[in-house]
Amino acid sequence: MMSWFRTYYEDEDLWLYFEADDEGWTARQVEVRRKDSQPVTAASLAEVVYLRDHADLAAMGRCERHYGVLAEGPMGGWEDQPEAAEISAEAFERLWSEARQALGDSA
Repeated sequence: MMSWFRTYYEDEDLWLYFEADDEGWTARQVEVRRKDSQPVTAASLAEVVYLRDHADLAAMGRCERHYGVLAEGPMGGWEDQPEAAEISAEAFERLWSEARQALGDSA
């Protein structure tokens, strides 16, 4: 079962939004600058896996530069992070769509 949550990363002044699988691994991630609400990351594990299996390192590098880098490892303990909260799937989908559009999603 998927879960959706947010945390705040004070050092970079970023809101971090995650969609995680039942083992806590990130499936999709959105990062938004707090000061101006601009998305800086909208990364997807499915894209990373597809590029790994069907493209080359250059394509993966272009994707990471364009959409950012997905968090690695299980997201356990997120509840203890600053301003952590669960969010709805609908709220995450809205953020995801807005971030991809802002970052120039061609899909």
